[in-house]
Amino acid sequence: MRALVIDDSRTIRTIIGTILRQIGMDVSEAGNGLQALEQMRLFPDVELVLVDWNMPQMNGLDFIKAIRAQRAFDRVRILMVTSETELEQVTRAMNAGANEYLMKPFSREILIAKLDLLDIFED
Repeated sequence: MRALVIDDSRTIRTIIGTILRQIGMDVSEAGNGLQALEQMRLFPDVELVLVDWNMPQMNGLDFIKAIRAQRAFDRVRILMVTSETELEQVTRAMNAGANEYLMKPFSREILIAKLDLLDIFED
């Protein structure tokens, strides 16, 4: 399975990418939503996106809206990974098309539990 990690923090991309690789995923990275849209074009086999909210050029919420507006990406599961903790923000992300929401900081175990909720692990 190919995952795309979108975060303007290289450190966060590295942390998430390492965890995803350890569980057997191929990982691509982007530093903002515009770069991520290009990655989605380059890697049409992306099945999972982990996206931060607050980024330059195109934020995570706008990225989610852009992806959900394209039928070709209906199958992509989206996990918003952000420090935005207000219920209103969670609701906005879910209404825009996120499948799950993970608040920073998080542990490896919590990330894997969220991925399990997205049913990405084959039995």
